[in-house]
Amino acid sequence: MTSNLMGPVLWDVDARGVATVTLNRPEVNNAYDGAMIDGLLAALDALSGANGLRAVVLKGNGKHFQAGADLKWINSVRKSSPEENLRVSRATAEAVQRLNMAPVPTVALVHGGCFGGGTGMIAACDIVIAADNAVFSIAEVRWGLHASIIIPQLADAIGIRQLRRYALTGERFGPQEACRIGLAHIMVSLSDLESEGARIVDHLLANGPEAIAQTKAWILKSAWADLGQEDFAALVESHSAKRQSAEAGEGLASFAEKRAGRWSTG
Repeated sequence: MTSNLMGPVLWDVDARGVATVTLNRPEVNNAYDGAMIDGLLAALDALSGANGLRAVVLKGNGKHFQAGADLKWINSVRKSSPEENLRVSRATAEAVQRLNMAPVPTVALVHGGCFGGGTGMIAACDIVIAADNAVFSIAEVRWGLHASIIIPQLADAIGIRQLRRYALTGERFGPQEACRIGLAHIMVSLSDLESEGARIVDHLLANGPEAIAQTKAWILKSAWADLGQEDFAALVESHSAKRQSAEAGEGLASFAEKRAGRWSTG
């Protein structure tokens, strides 16, 4: 079966039909940029054509699962043309939504930081296992941005009430809180993360693959993230427009200059 063992997103498929997709920018804590988004889309393309695929496991190399967007890259995108800015938002939204709508079960193994877009990636997965060192934050508002392209998936995972807190405060929370609100299902010690993932995959492989696919499809029919083309386009356009706003410019400048944003009163 297909594999890719180089670049910002690695993947391979074992003899059982279980794919492992690994985010591979450990030098920047797996912060995503255009190459990682393209790599994730390429992985999903390749796996969609893989015969006998039964499950996908998503993980990150290095000390952290995924640290959200690479803000240096985001700032360069902000300064690009409106057309390029829109293209980037659309590609990012499509990567998360295609992960969300994958016909096979998806399992995320989360360790270390999981911020911003990383929370959207795991919200798009069917089962999330968090290590006891995991830290989460829906952090976009801190930088004058917003998380519109992952809000539908997050709403499905944690509900509107919790989203109204954590997407507005941007505060960090640990794995126990992630389990309480529904962003993660299970918390284990870091040393047990892989073995717990293997245990969950064994459960999935014991079930009928067509029954799983149909069950997941019917569940998603009731989901916030089951978006029509018009709604999907609207959230992409809003996401890209916010990136090119003056407020986002100040937020990204505050990140680069290691200071609070001018709106901060703390």
